[in-house]
Amino acid sequence: MAHSPKLAYHDPKFIDSDEGRPIRIVSEYLAPMRTFCECGVVATVVFFGSARARSGGVLGRYYEEATELARLVTAWSRSLAGGERLIVCSGGGPGIMEAANRGASLAGGRSIGLNIGLPREQRPNPFITPELSFEFHYFFMRKLWFAHLAHALVAFPGGFGTFDELFEILTLAQTRKLDRTIPVLLYGSAYWNEVIDFEALVRHGTIDRADLGLFTFVDDPQAALALLERRIELPPAPQLSPCFAKSQLPAAF
Repeated sequence: MAHSPKLAYHDPKFIDSDEGRPIRIVSEYLAPMRTFCECGVVATVVFFGSARARSGGVLGRYYEEATELARLVTAWSRSLAGGERLIVCSGGGPGIMEAANRGASLAGGRSIGLNIGLPREQRPNPFITPELSFEFHYFFMRKLWFAHLAHALVAFPGGFGTFDELFEILTLAQTRKLDRTIPVLLYGSAYWNEVIDFEALVRHGTIDRADLGLFTFVDDPQAALALLERRIELPPAPQLSPCFAKSQLPAAF
C-alpha cells in the first residue's frame, strides 16, 4: 500500500519547526479569539504585578489588596445591566496574578489567565476559570491579548515582567495607538515612586509633563474601584463579540 503523507498542518514535526513558526504565532492569536467569542468575553480589567507576592510575605499586603480589588471589580461588573461586562484578567501565574483570579472567584465571577511557559515561577494558578485559561509561548502575543481586550489596567508592585507589560500599555497610550482610553492605575504609590523617578524623566526631557497624566497612583482597593467606576469606558450592553482595541489610523497627509 502506498504511503499516505500527513497533511502539513497535521504534522507536529513541521508545526514545531522554524518554518512552522508563523502558524504557531497566528494560532496564539486565533485560538484565544475563538474562545473569547464562544465565552462571551467582551472586555477586561487587567492586573499586573509580582509573581513573588505571597499572603503573609514581604509583599503580602499587595497580595491581599489585589484579591480585594479583584473581588470588588467583579462584584461591580456583575451588578451592571447586562451582567459581567468586565472580566478580571491576569498573567495566570502565582503572586499578584493568583490574587486577581482568586478575588474574582470570591465574587462568584469568571476570570482569565494568560499564562506563559517559563523556567520558574509561572504555572497556572487554581483560581482561573478553566475555559479561560490560556498557555502562550510568545511574549508578544500574550501582551497583545492583554491590550486587545483591556478597558483598564491595575499595576501592582512587580519586577521586570511587570515593567515590560506596564510600559507596553503606557507606550500605546502615549503614542495614541489605541482607539480608546485605558485607565492605568499604579497601585502602591510608595513603591512606584521609589523604583521609577517619573519626575526625572520629565526633567531630562524624555517624556512630556502631560505624560504623567497617563497613570494615577492608588493605595487602597476602595479608592481604586471608585476611579475605575468613573473612568472605564464600558462596552455596550448587550455586546456579543469582544470589544477589541483597534489601532488609530494615521493622520492623512
